[in-house]
Amino acid sequence: MTTAILLAVALGLDHVAGEPRNAFHPVAWLGRLIAPLDREWSEHEHFQRLAGVPIALAVPLVPAAAAAGFVLAATALSALAGIGAAALVLWLTISLRSLLELTDEVVRATAGSAAELETARDRVRGLIGRDTASLSPAELRSGALESAAENLADGLVATLLPFALLAPFSLPAAAAAAAWVKGVNTLDSMLGYPSKPHGTASARLDDFVMWVPARLSAVSIALGAGAPLALRHAAAWARTPPSPNSGWPMATLACALSVRLRKRDVYDLNPDAELPALEDSERATSVIRVAAVVSAVLALALATGVAVLAAQFGIVDGPPIAESPLLQPQPALAEVAQWP
Repeated sequence: MTTAILLAVALGLDHVAGEPRNAFHPVAWLGRLIAPLDREWSEHEHFQRLAGVPIALAVPLVPAAAAAGFVLAATALSALAGIGAAALVLWLTISLRSLLELTDEVVRATAGSAAELETARDRVRGLIGRDTASLSPAELRSGALESAAENLADGLVATLLPFALLAPFSLPAAAAAAAWVKGVNTLDSMLGYPSKPHGTASARLDDFVMWVPARLSAVSIALGAGAPLALRHAAAWARTPPSPNSGWPMATLACALSVRLRKRDVYDLNPDAELPALEDSERATSVIRVAAVVSAVLALALATGVAVLAAQFGIVDGPPIAESPLLQPQPALAEVAQWP
């Protein structure tokens, strides 16, 4: 129950307040910590890659330790304060509202005047890392939807899932896990490019960490769109993008909406369909919002299952399933005390 409340509070805060300004956002602080590490450590590419290994291993531990310490300190004051601190940490590690608002802004601008279309080209750079100068309105919408699907995994599920799994056992550990994953994601977003050999280790670590969240996000999108078969159809294109993970939520969204999502010369998802029209794009953001709720429900269900199994095998305190009074043989009606 506590875990469910924590997830609801964090998602509610994101929905109502969005993300804090950069000056007050711990992820922005982490970015400033990473910036000096983004440099050439050697003239040789091999040593550049080696230099990136301790960066990938050490940097995410900083936000993890800070988050755990914050929740521990709050818990020392009171249990309620500890719960509030854990909810605050989870909120700070997710980012859904701001990304969807930017997606909506880009999509609306593609249907406007030439000036508004230029605004869309400029604003979409906050979502995709490609040259937008020659992209058509439909391609701009495609890029925005690709980012929305991918960021459901990066901006929500990746931190929400480990938090939910660990919260029934330890709130400091849950907060640390969410912050650690956010640290890994932030490193990858800043260093994980082919042109930066010192970011290779960060990119590989992010690929490993995102394997499950990307696929859980794909399941959530299929369920949120009311198109469970989209997941099966998406398998045909999910491995097309260079990333081993991002193709799953993107291809699933494309199949669920029956649209084509394309990055020129890189990947083409559901190529037999048309590029997204304005109404397709508007529906897509609604699907992502529903998928976010589905993701939280799935994460909570997985957390409940893990907690029950842990109790069953005596890993944590709590009555095993077999000892639950609800599962014990009940006396026959005749054996129940009779009315006087």
